[in-house]
Amino acid sequence: MNGRVEHLEGRLIVSCQALPGEPLHSSFIMGRMALAAKEGGAAGIRANTKEDIAEIQKQVDLPVIGIVKRDYEDSKVYITPTMKEIEELMEVKPEIIALDATSDLRPGAKSLDEFYREVRAAYPDQLLMADCSTVEEALHADQLGFDFIGTTLVGYTEQSRGLKIESDDFSIIREIVAKVKHRVIAEGNINTPEKARRVIELGVFSVVVGSIITRPQLITRSFAQAIEAEG
Repeated sequence: MNGRVEHLEGRLIVSCQALPGEPLHSSFIMGRMALAAKEGGAAGIRANTKEDIAEIQKQVDLPVIGIVKRDYEDSKVYITPTMKEIEELMEVKPEIIALDATSDLRPGAKSLDEFYREVRAAYPDQLLMADCSTVEEALHADQLGFDFIGTTLVGYTEQSRGLKIESDDFSIIREIVAKVKHRVIAEGNINTPEKARRVIELGVFSVVVGSIITRPQLITRSFAQAIEAEG
């Protein structure tokens, strides 16, 4: 594993993403967002699309976790779901590529196992992160050989409905850390500095924080709703 990625150990990764239709959707803006994150102390960036990643790489010399979010009619999987997205990301060569590692079928009814083997055959040296939603999925991704096991999708899939990453002092993360061989990256609703610090204390390799730093419409909404509730 290269030194740039080792540099992420025990540190913060900031997810700089804005989807089409969101106010900050712009590669230029995501590049500046990454620069602001670096100034604040981020050690790495998670980003969506080759265009955003290319701009971020111009602005900051930090390791990148790259994804492509794309919807397909025949699948619930939308985080780097096919080889098309992998090929796009390889044009900009992020240090790590993350992909959905849930039990849901990819487009074309392809299983995770099939897709993983396809990616590994094409790019055997590329570091891969598994975006999981349950402990069982994390253990399976670990057995397959993903370099990093992420908790990105906890609570966001049918099979993880009702699960909360912070429940029982992050019991999901504690169980994954205890049972997997590969490094764990905490992600998904890590929305306070205290939560970020706690998951590092629990033994994860690194922690990704996104919306609470980089999506002002959601941050604003939480304030507005709290005020309206008081009214």
